[in-house]
Amino acid sequence: MIIDPRYVLQVSGLHVTVNTAQGTVPLVQDIHFELKPGRVLGLVGESGSGKTITSLSLMQLLDRKTTRVEGSIRLNGRELNGLKADTMRSIRGKEIAFIMQNPMNAFTPVIKIGDQFIETIRTHTSLTKKQAFELAVTSLEDVNLPDPAGIMKQYPFQLSGGMLQRVMIAITICLRPSVIIADEPTTALDVTNQLQVLRQLERIRSEYGTSILLISHDLGVISEMADEVVVMQHGRIVEKADVYQLFDHPQHEYTKKLLNARPALQINQPTKEFVML
Repeated sequence: MIIDPRYVLQVSGLHVTVNTAQGTVPLVQDIHFELKPGRVLGLVGESGSGKTITSLSLMQLLDRKTTRVEGSIRLNGRELNGLKADTMRSIRGKEIAFIMQNPMNAFTPVIKIGDQFIETIRTHTSLTKKQAFELAVTSLEDVNLPDPAGIMKQYPFQLSGGMLQRVMIAITICLRPSVIIADEPTTALDVTNQLQVLRQLERIRSEYGTSILLISHDLGVISEMADEVVVMQHGRIVEKADVYQLFDHPQHEYTKKLLNARPALQINQPTKEFVML
């Protein structure tokens, strides 16, 4: 694979298979895409199309005993696929970060938010505990959470889903990763919290030049956030296009079906403005 300095993330020939009692089953096949610095790439498709499996393979979070990941995953020119677990842990969170679709799953329920936040910071930096605490509070302020110092003393179950989602984003942005993978970041949030989460992601991209792989089944979110879009079906990419091209002139029949399935209240043109659809 030729390393292209124009891209912060290059995925080529990605195949993921899982071992079952019936034999080896393919989960995703022949995945190719690139992500430029400061850009948002939307990854769309119905449930079971392979979106989350793709994201987990990029993060090297799949069970290595039961799954096999083949192909190339290059982050800033460095090959991630096949790295030892310890090496990948030093990269995960600092250089490439993951925002899960269920924020409660991202936190240990019996450990306070502050302890988890500080541990994450200190794992990837040389900051003292006091410095890490101050950075965490500042990051919580940056995502417009009230009483950041108080939140640091709370347990995950004491916060709403929208607040936990913003805590996850705060943890992510404080380490300034090159790439953020956001897997259904607005799922199960009300309209107000959806808007806040999208605004924070846009701010990260515009202020820090962070690249975002935005995974969603919500075409309204994709139309407003993404620069380019990849459409997946049955574990394969069926179409890749600029967001305007994809919404105005979809080429693949599956893409056309996805667009036609949108609620009638949605507009047909991507707006690039934060108006929830």
